[in-house]
Amino acid sequence: MASGEDEELRLVNRLGESRSPYVRGHMNNPVAWQMWGDESLALAKKHNRLLFLSIGYAACHWCHVMERESFASPEIAQILNSHFIPIKIDREERPDVDAIYMNYVQATNGSGGWPLNVFVTPDLEPVFGGTYWPGPNHSMTAQGTLLSQTVGFLQILQKMRDVWTKQEARCRESAKEITRQLREFAEEGVHSRKLGEKSDEDGLDIELLEEAYQHFLKKYDTTNGGFSIAPKFPTPVNLQFLLRLDQWGSRVVRDIVGEDECKHATHMVINTLRKMARGGIRDQIGFGFSRYSVTKDWSLPHFEKMLYDQAQLLDVYLDAFLITGDPEMLGAVYDIATYLSEPPMAAQTGGFYSAEDADSYPTHTDNEKREGAYYVWTLKEVRNVLGDRDGNICARFYGVLADGNVARENDPHDEFISQNVLKITTTPAALARQVGMAESEVVAILKEGRKKLREYREKNRPRPALDDKIVVAWNGLAIGSLARTSTALKDIEAEKSMQCRKAAEGAAKLIRQELFDEESKTLYRVYREGRGDTPGFCDDYAFLIHGLIDLYEATFEERYLEFADILQKSQISLFHDPASSAFFTTTPHPSLLLHLKSGMDAAEPSANSISASNLHRLSSLFNDDGYGKLAKETVAAFEAEVAEFPHCFAGMLGSVVMGKVGVTGVIVLGEAGKRGGDVGGGGVGVGVGRTVCWGRGGWVRERNEVVGRIPGGKEGVMVCEGGRCREVG
Repeated sequence: MASGEDEELRLVNRLGESRSPYVRGHMNNPVAWQMWGDESLALAKKHNRLLFLSIGYAACHWCHVMERESFASPEIAQILNSHFIPIKIDREERPDVDAIYMNYVQATNGSGGWPLNVFVTPDLEPVFGGTYWPGPNHSMTAQGTLLSQTVGFLQILQKMRDVWTKQEARCRESAKEITRQLREFAEEGVHSRKLGEKSDEDGLDIELLEEAYQHFLKKYDTTNGGFSIAPKFPTPVNLQFLLRLDQWGSRVVRDIVGEDECKHATHMVINTLRKMARGGIRDQIGFGFSRYSVTKDWSLPHFEKMLYDQAQLLDVYLDAFLITGDPEMLGAVYDIATYLSEPPMAAQTGGFYSAEDADSYPTHTDNEKREGAYYVWTLKEVRNVLGDRDGNICARFYGVLADGNVARENDPHDEFISQNVLKITTTPAALARQVGMAESEVVAILKEGRKKLREYREKNRPRPALDDKIVVAWNGLAIGSLARTSTALKDIEAEKSMQCRKAAEGAAKLIRQELFDEESKTLYRVYREGRGDTPGFCDDYAFLIHGLIDLYEATFEERYLEFADILQKSQISLFHDPASSAFFTTTPHPSLLLHLKSGMDAAEPSANSISASNLHRLSSLFNDDGYGKLAKETVAAFEAEVAEFPHCFAGMLGSVVMGKVGVTGVIVLGEAGKRGGDVGGGGVGVGVGRTVCWGRGGWVRERNEVVGRIPGGKEGVMVCEGGRCREVG
C-alpha cells in the first residue's frame, strides 16, 4: 500500500511520556510526534509510511529555531501527521541512532549537524536527509546568503510525500543501495586486519605522531590560535595530544617528533588556550565555555554550554597550568571547576547536568527567547550597572562598543543589534596607562565590575534553560578532570580542591547507586527524575572507567578502582568484537541499521581511543597482561585508518606510544600514601604514560600479584616497568 492520506491512522503527540527535556520541549507541537521504539517502527510498517526522524538536543540553537519555524506550524503538522510517522529523538539519549543517520547525512551532503532530519523507509533505510531547513515562519533577514536560498521544509515534505506515493519501489531500491554502501564504509578499515594477523610493520609506529603534528602545524592559525578558520571548535582531544607531546617520560617521542617541534606544539596550544580564555567563547563574567565560535577569533560563540566541553577543557587547561605555571591558565581551571562543581550544573543528588541552552528571555517580562540574551550587553547597561567611570573602564577592557561588537553578517535574526559579547581586548597594565590610573586600581575596578555585572545578570535576566539529564559518559569525563584538579589545587587552594573532590565523588556515588545494576554488572545511560530505560553504551563504560581511574589516583580509595575493573569486564563482554577486536558503539538490535565501531575523535574523544588508554592503565595498575594485549589489539583494529589519517585519531596516538614503550607504574608504600595522588599520577603533573597506586590497599594487593608480594610494612616508592619493580628515592 502506497502512502496516501491514511484515514485509519490518527496519530497523537506522545512526547509527554518522555523524560528528556529536549523531547518534552516538543510535546505541545501540533506535530503528532512519536517516541523512538518498537511501537512506532511497527506503525510505519503497518501503514507503509516513511518515518521522519528529527534528532537534536536541548541546548541546540538551530533545533529551537526549527521548532518555532516548522514544528509549531499547523501547515507542517498536517502533512507530517497525515503522510509520515514523525519521531523526535534526543541525540544525547540515543547517540547510537544519531551516529547512524549522521553518517548518512555526512556521506551524502558533505557535512552534518543538528537538528538532524532524515526520512527513512519502514525498514529504517535512509532516503533523504539534512540539517536545518527553513520553515513557513522563518525570519531569516540575511538576504542573498546561502541560507536564504535553501529549499524550505514544506517543499521538502511535499516532495517526499509525492515521491513515496508515486515512486515507492525506486525509493526503496535507492535506500537499499545507500545502506549497502554505508555498511561497507562502516566495515572498511576496522576489518582490514583480522584478530591475530600481523601487519608487515608489526603495528603502528610512533612516527605517526610526527605526521599528526605536521598536519596541525599546517592548519594552525598563528593570529587567533586554533586549527581552522570558522566556525571554530576547541576540539580538546587535539589540544591535549599536542600539549602532551613534550611530556612523555620516554625520550622516544621527542626524538622522533623533534625537541623544537614538541616545544612548538606546546606553544600552539598555550596560545590557542589564551585566545579562547580572552575571547567571547568564554563567559567572561560568569563561568564556563560555549560550545564553539562562529568567528575565527573566538569572539562570537553559539552560546550553549555543554558538560563534555567543560570536562575536557578543564583537563587541557589543567595540563597547560601544570606545564607552564601560567596564572592565566590557572584562572581558567578555577572558573571551569567552579562551573562544574556548583549549581546549576552540579546536581543536588550528585552528578552533573548535561547543558545550558543558547537561547533565553532577555528579561523576566519578555515572551520571546533570543540567542545569547543572558550573556550580551549594551554599553548603556554596563554604565548603568557600574557607573560612568567604572563602566567605561570595564567597557574598554571587554571591547564594549556603543553600536555593539557583533558584525551584521553574523546576526541573521537581528538579535545582536547594539549588543556586545564580552571579550578581553587589552591588559590591565595597558588600560591603566590609557586612563592614567595605577594598575592595581584598574585591577580592583575590573574585579569588582565583573562581580557586579554577574550579580545584575543573575537578578535581572532569566537563566537559559538547563538540560537536567545526568549522562553517564559525560559525567565520567567530569569525574576525571575534577579528580585531577582536586589534587593539583591541594597546595594552592585547599577549599577549592576539596570542592572538586566532593563533586567528583558525588557523581561516582550517584552512578553506582542509581545507574548501575549490581546483579548484571551493567550501566544505564541517563538519570532524570529517576533512572532512564536506555542501557549504557560503549562510551558510558569507557568514559566512566577513565574517570574512576583518575579518581582512584587522586584519592587512593580502592572502591573506585574496583568499580572500574568491574565495568571494564562488562564493557568487554558487551561491546568487544571477537573477530577483529575493538569495541562496537552499542550492542546489536533490530532497530539499528548499522553496527558501528569508530576510533575517530570528534567533539568528544572516541570510545575506542579512551578504551585503549583505559586498558593500558589498568594493565599497569593490575600487572594484567590480558588488559595490555587487548589495548594493543584495540589500536590495531584501526591500523589502516590511523596510518592514513593519524590527525583524525589524536586520542588513539597516546595508546600507540604506550603500546611501544609501555606504561610506568608507580607504587606508593606506607601510610603517607593515604593522602592520595601526592606522587603525581592523576593529579600533580601531567602523568603521561604513568599510573600510581597505593601499595597498602588490600584489594589492590589481591588484584596485582606484584604489589601483593611487597612486604606490608615497607615504606617508600617503587617504580614498575614490564613486571619488574625497583625502589626509588
